[in-house]
Amino acid sequence: MSEIKLAVLKSAKEFGEKVDKELQKLNNTKKSYIIDMEEVRFSNGEGKVKLYSSIHGSDLYVIGDVDNHYISYKMYGHDHYMAPDEHYNDIKRTVATLDPYTDRTNVIMPLLYESRQHKRKGIESLDCAIALQELERMGVESIITFDTHDPGICNAIPKLEFDNFYPTNEILTDLIKNEKLSELLVISPDMGAMERARVYAEMLSSDVGIFYKRRDLSRVVNGKNPIIEHMYLGIDPIGKDILVVDDMIASGSSILEVASMLKEKKANNIYLIATFSLFTEGVEVFDKAYKEGLFTKLYTTNLTYVPEEIRPREWFKEVDISKYMALIINTLNKKEDINKLWEKKVLVKKK
Repeated sequence: MSEIKLAVLKSAKEFGEKVDKELQKLNNTKKSYIIDMEEVRFSNGEGKVKLYSSIHGSDLYVIGDVDNHYISYKMYGHDHYMAPDEHYNDIKRTVATLDPYTDRTNVIMPLLYESRQHKRKGIESLDCAIALQELERMGVESIITFDTHDPGICNAIPKLEFDNFYPTNEILTDLIKNEKLSELLVISPDMGAMERARVYAEMLSSDVGIFYKRRDLSRVVNGKNPIIEHMYLGIDPIGKDILVVDDMIASGSSILEVASMLKEKKANNIYLIATFSLFTEGVEVFDKAYKEGLFTKLYTTNLTYVPEEIRPREWFKEVDISKYMALIINTLNKKEDINKLWEKKVLVKKK
């Protein structure tokens, strides 16, 4: 069994340090697993990675958050905030630097790079597949991610280990611990999230409903066909506590529209659940919707960066996934049965 080493990029510093502490607890040690390395930027925006630790023969886990939009550097004298493409390139630089010295190199991208660009609907790029194949060619032996937009993307790398985990149990455990839930109904905000909603519903022994997004296929706005109408299919939500579950919140307009329609149907408390909350257009729309009583709370994870100023808000609850991530790393390192990490725990029955 090779020694675990963590290559934590700046983009995932806070999460990586929490994972490190959880690994220390699991293995009863006070020695950090994080290696000493540096991500260097030149003044024209080019970069490189330098290593200052010994990693020979290690089981290396490179952890990067491709959506951390608060990392900046000086380029031509101006502040420049890093985009997903740059974070992904830093992951590649790290792999290229460290892989020759390890027994095994694993890449942890909680939010999979370009996961929404996973299939063609016309003449367009297949960025996620290209990125995964690129990492495979560089010698990466496994990809670890969470709640990827389309798990079928693993077909792009059929010979490479691809583990797509879900934080469902961790989120529900926190939800049940903190909220007084009554009669529950789980809602999928669109057809693509239905399987996720079904899993939540089965774990809670509740009914499930779905909204169908009717889109204007003749236009593209911000890279998407605009939604014309949300059509609800399912049992009457009147008087029920609702869980609206999705993999990702970008601007939030779609999930808040669903919450508004459920309130019109006289639903009780509405809890929004998303593995990743990106808030691409800020949180003002959430502040407004919360004040108007459209939802009770948003439950999300720390798998991708959330600005510090958002965390104290009454409507926001961040679920820490670092312990689960440490358990995944430990299990893979010891070559134990990974299936035990997929098994759904028995949750406390809702109140």
